[in-house]
Amino acid sequence: MNDIKTTSWTVEHLANLNIGQSCIAPLISERDVVPVDDRICVWDAWPILRRDGSPAPADLWMALASPWFSDPDERHGHARIHLVERLADGWRDHGPVMPDGFSPGSREWSGSAYVEADAPRLTLYFTAAGFRGEEPLSFEQRLFEVEADLLSEQGAWRVANCRNLRESFTRDGRYYADPLSAGGGLGTIKAFRDPGYFLDPATGRHWLLFTGSLTTSSSAFNGVIGAACAQPDQLGHWDVTPPIISADNLNNELERPHIVLSDGLYYMFWSTQTHVFNPEAPRAPTGLYGMVSDQIGKGWTPLNGSGLVIANPPEAPRQAYSWLVLPDLSVTSFVDDWGRGEAAEGVKRFGGSFAPFLHLELDGATTRIAG
Repeated sequence: MNDIKTTSWTVEHLANLNIGQSCIAPLISERDVVPVDDRICVWDAWPILRRDGSPAPADLWMALASPWFSDPDERHGHARIHLVERLADGWRDHGPVMPDGFSPGSREWSGSAYVEADAPRLTLYFTAAGFRGEEPLSFEQRLFEVEADLLSEQGAWRVANCRNLRESFTRDGRYYADPLSAGGGLGTIKAFRDPGYFLDPATGRHWLLFTGSLTTSSSAFNGVIGAACAQPDQLGHWDVTPPIISADNLNNELERPHIVLSDGLYYMFWSTQTHVFNPEAPRAPTGLYGMVSDQIGKGWTPLNGSGLVIANPPEAPRQAYSWLVLPDLSVTSFVDDWGRGEAAEGVKRFGGSFAPFLHLELDGATTRIAG
């Protein structure tokens, strides 16, 4: 692919930052924090869709899950992908998607999932973090895909017959840095994770976006949105491209990138946190950010001038994270360190469940949270 022209997200864009009511999420209250299951906490989540973005049978999701820990940060070392179902009265956990010992990593991190035309066949794209059986845990990250069957038996859904596990593609060192190159400190981990699939209806091309780090950077803040592309009739034969969006010298992690098509425009969204911005840049909130373009390969413009789409409220600046915009412009996230101000210290007040859904209104390069 030689038609990618990387768009930069820069310090100058943050000079346009306007944290007004149109982008501030409502404050999460105690009645909003309802566990999916008392045995597990969940965080990053994504719906099972058809490849064109239309809904799959039932309201089925995948989410990262682990047992509860007194220190919620420990969950990252125990993460498994679970199948969960949204019902009228809440959520139901259907257990791990992949059998014990099947994943090539020591834990499973975020991805995306699609029911194929020959349902019940399902394809899951996911991040294998570390290596199976390793001790201690490493921050190696590899992108994998696996096929399985999505089955309903006596009113209960499950994923069965996991097969054809394969690495989607290896990291191209010309563009993307080794995740182990910066150690494992909070906010400094380098990235090669979060595969998010998108089918471009204009060209028929398949895209797999991911969170990456720029090889050719002299800055510690070198996050990018990377991509691989497959031709319409060659799904799974991925060609790695240069980054689509670069935050070099601005931000270290552009997490869970994904594209939503609306009114003929492509909207690229990602999540990031205050503490992974370059401290020399204008202070920016933890939130959902994005850009818009009329094509995937180039010409991206930051939404609302700065890129900011949704911010946590100032009274609880860490209350939610990992926003995902769905094709109908509803927005999911998880309850993180809620009900605490910026000065709060110590162990997080971790919600570990789905946050209230929001809804976006889009008008070209302008967005707002619908009232």
